[in-house]
Amino acid sequence: MTVSDEKTPLSEDEITAALAEVSGWRRDGDEITRTYSIRYHGGVAMIVHVADVERLIGHHADIDLRWGRVRFGITTHDAGHRLTAADFDLARRIDAIAAAHLAEPVDD
Repeated sequence: MTVSDEKTPLSEDEITAALAEVSGWRRDGDEITRTYSIRYHGGVAMIVHVADVERLIGHHADIDLRWGRVRFGITTHDAGHRLTAADFDLARRIDAIAAAHLAEPVDD
């Protein structure tokens, strides 16, 4: 997949296949979401780590930090708020960062 293809909206079949590869992420309309349980200051550190990676890859999640929880919502804003391969790549990166910070996935 080329860089330009990463921001091309996926078909419904491609979204279904991509979701199967990012266990724990849920589709909410044209966004994929996941919540992690982590102490507040650990959540702040995790968010900074995610933000550093996002800056490098040029793709960003919407992040909601609450006491004991961090929620990530991912969609491709510059593809009309549609799901793209870049969203699923970022989801995998967030999972790895969350594991490094000992964050526990939360089933909503």
